[in-house]
Amino acid sequence: MKHLSLIALIAVSGAALAETPRQIGDAYAAAQGGGYRATAARGAEFFARKFNVSEKMPACSTCHTDSPAQAGRHAITGKTIKPLAPVANSERLSDPAKVEKWFTRNCKEVVGRECSAGEKADFVAFLAEVR
Repeated sequence: MKHLSLIALIAVSGAALAETPRQIGDAYAAAQGGGYRATAARGAEFFARKFNVSEKMPACSTCHTDSPAQAGRHAITGKTIKPLAPVANSERLSDPAKVEKWFTRNCKEVVGRECSAGEKADFVAFLAEVR
């Protein structure tokens, strides 16, 4: 139900047409409610945190490396992963539906639960600032 609410919020807010990380991040912050303000610092902490839900994928950086501006490699499949940071990969954070799809999959696999809208907003803020 939360997914549908977030997707509806993104569509209603105009972010469905957005192609900027800031607009996507703002939509997640609004979904968190209470005047939530995303910070890149919290996003960086989240990215580096070891959740240890999966032995092979304990953290985001396991597959995406310590630098989101660099290509990564999936820990299980070995498949190359394009950089997460928009500065290195202009397709990243440009499509709200794709962003939500990857958060849904990766949060469950790495974090062990659905990420909150605030965590997503912070993560997007972090990636948008990577140089």
